[in-house]
Amino acid sequence: MSIKVRFFASLAETVGRREAECAHAEGLTVGEVWARVTGEPALPEGVLCAVNHAYSTADHALGEDDEVAYFPPVTGG
Repeated sequence: MSIKVRFFASLAETVGRREAECAHAEGLTVGEVWARVTGEPALPEGVLCAVNHAYSTADHALGEDDEVAYFPPVTGG
């Protein structure tokens, strides 16, 4: 089984794609998926994560067929 990965806004531009897939492994976390798919060792500071449309943390353990989304930091003023 695999995990569907989505990148939004400027993160999609940074990683060069909007979607990817990652093979599921027992205990795999949101942060580890980022590292596997992007090749970067850790999530950049301020990046927001969601699992199955609910905000999550980088240490959230994933299940088979989960969907992970990464959003750039929100700014405004």
